[in-house]
Amino acid sequence: MVDLRYPIGQFQPLPYSEKQFQEWITDIRYLPQLLENAILNLNDDQLQVPYRDGGWTSHQVVHHVADSHMNAVIRFKLALTEDQPTIKPYDEEAWAKLPDVENLPVNISLTLLHALHSRWFQVIQGLDQATLMNCSVIHPQHGTVMSCWHLLGMYSWHGRHHVAHITRLRDRMGW
Repeated sequence: MVDLRYPIGQFQPLPYSEKQFQEWITDIRYLPQLLENAILNLNDDQLQVPYRDGGWTSHQVVHHVADSHMNAVIRFKLALTEDQPTIKPYDEEAWAKLPDVENLPVNISLTLLHALHSRWFQVIQGLDQATLMNCSVIHPQHGTVMSCWHLLGMYSWHGRHHVAHITRLRDRMGW
């Protein structure tokens, strides 16, 4: 039985390779379209169904990905322009209950993601291995230093992870 919380498994850091870099930046580039395709033709009632008991709805997932990836772009830019900055964590659960998530349609976050990922892709596509491995942030909740390479892999996984929440829900529900 697949763990509905982790439909593609948990994130596993991987060593640098040019092939892996290309796969991850491709994930970043095309995530907005994959997420848009995942919710295509779902009605408002379907968007309000949680992907698992106690989980977020597809509506919340789309807005969460936008919130998360806005933070990701800021984290990348900080890592590329400052010496090992400490990033600001945020309460994902609390953000998922804010009025913008509750009241705005998902197309607002999809539009944001298309623009955001275009900019993000431009930032990362030309980075070399040394830059990816040496630029980093400090995550105070985890007490760890995270390289841009690690962040890239984590956010590549994050997007695919949430797309799978929606697509697997659709499969289970026969939508």
